[in-house]
Amino acid sequence: MNTYRKTARIMGVLYIIGTISGILSLVSTGPIRSAQDLLSSISANGNPITLGALFVLTMGLALAMVPVMAFPVLRKHNEALALGYVVFRGALEGVYYVAIFVSWLLLLPLSQVYQAGSPDASNLRALANVLLEAKEIAVFGGVAFCLGGLMFCYLLYQSKLIPRWLSGWGLLALILDLASILLVMFGIFGPLSTIKTVLEIPLAVQEMVMAVWLIVKGFNPSALAALSAKTE
Repeated sequence: MNTYRKTARIMGVLYIIGTISGILSLVSTGPIRSAQDLLSSISANGNPITLGALFVLTMGLALAMVPVMAFPVLRKHNEALALGYVVFRGALEGVYYVAIFVSWLLLLPLSQVYQAGSPDASNLRALANVLLEAKEIAVFGGVAFCLGGLMFCYLLYQSKLIPRWLSGWGLLALILDLASILLVMFGIFGPLSTIKTVLEIPLAVQEMVMAVWLIVKGFNPSALAALSAKTE
C-alpha cells in the first residue's frame, strides 16, 4: 500500500509540473505571439521561443509519465484500457509535444533566413504562423489527450480509486474538451477563442483538484484492496 501511496503522490506532482509548464510556455511566448512581425521579433530575440519550447517539452515528459506510473495500478481493474491509456496519453500525446517542441525551434533558423532578405518573405511568414500555431498537430494531440483521459477517468470511476464525483467530473469535462477540439477542427470557432477557453476550464480545474487529491489523500485503500483481491 505504501508503494501505491507514493505512486499517487508522484502522479499528482507530475500533473502539477505539466500544467505549470504549459502555462509558462504560453506566458514566455506571449510577446512573440502578439508581435506584428513574428519572424522579425524572433530574429531580434529568440529566447522566448526557445524557453517556450523547453517548457512544452517539460510538460510533455511530465504528463507522459502519469500513465506509466498509473499502469501497474489500473491494469488490476482492466489491463486493456490501462494499456490504451498509456498508448494515448503516454506515447501519442508525447509525440504531439515533441512535434510542437521541434516546430517551435524551427522558427529560429527560419527567422534568420527571413532577416537575410529572402525573396519569399510572404511565404516564410505564412510558414512561421503554421509552425507556431501547429493547428493540425494540435487537433491530433487534443484528440489523443481526450481519448486517453476518458479511459483514465472511466477506470478511476469504475475502480473507485478516487471519489466518483471527482472521476465523473473528469469524464464530463473531457467530453466538453473533446467537443471544443472537434468544433475548432471544423472551423466553428478559433483555437484561442473565448468559447474554447470556457469549455476547457472545467477540465483544467478538475485536473488540479485531482492532482491535489492524489498528493494529499492518495488512492482509496479499500479500492486498492479490492483490486488486489480481484487480481489474486
